[in-house]
Amino acid sequence: SKRRAAAAAPARPTRAPVMGRACFQTALLLEGHTAGVACVKYSPSGRLLATASADKSVMVWDAASGAFLRAVTGHELGISSLCWSSDSRFFCTASDDTTTKLWDVDTGKCIRTLEGHEEYVFTVDFSPQSNVIVTGSFDATVRLWDVRSGKPIRSLPAHSDPVTSASFNRDGSLFVTSSYDGLCRIWDTGSGQCLKTLIGDTN
Repeated sequence: SKRRAAAAAPARPTRAPVMGRACFQTALLLEGHTAGVACVKYSPSGRLLATASADKSVMVWDAASGAFLRAVTGHELGISSLCWSSDSRFFCTASDDTTTKLWDVDTGKCIRTLEGHEEYVFTVDFSPQSNVIVTGSFDATVRLWDVRSGKPIRSLPAHSDPVTSASFNRDGSLFVTSSYDGLCRIWDTGSGQCLKTLIGDTN
């Protein structure tokens, strides 16, 4: 009968996962900021997460449990970027208030305020040795800072438009910058000399 035929028919196979397509599930949901989150970074130790927001704060979280640990405030305008020191004891924040701040993770206190940019500070990075900080700004300059003293090492007229990213290489001898001008440039950290300009075919 039709009923028996239907019962005997094999079950329709479920659709196999598409090769190369990952199936992710939410592990943690971190909630607390009152405006857009611009940046999130794991500490090098892997124990902590830090989130930076347009609400002018950084929130520090336990990376394993997602538990909120502390909020860090002190900027007058939103924060665009943050970076961790290699020992996970400090982090730096870049803000629209034109300053960069260095913070102690354990106390949440500001240790240094780096001032000198004339426009928003959009990007910040620690050198691997955590003794130098690089910042990039909408004023189209890149600045290198001595972490111990908080004083500028040099200011570079790096691009013709706002600088969107700055990052050290593995040993800190070089750093690379990108900009709204469509260029990426590789710099010597010690001398401040531009070693190479990367230009796309369609630039």
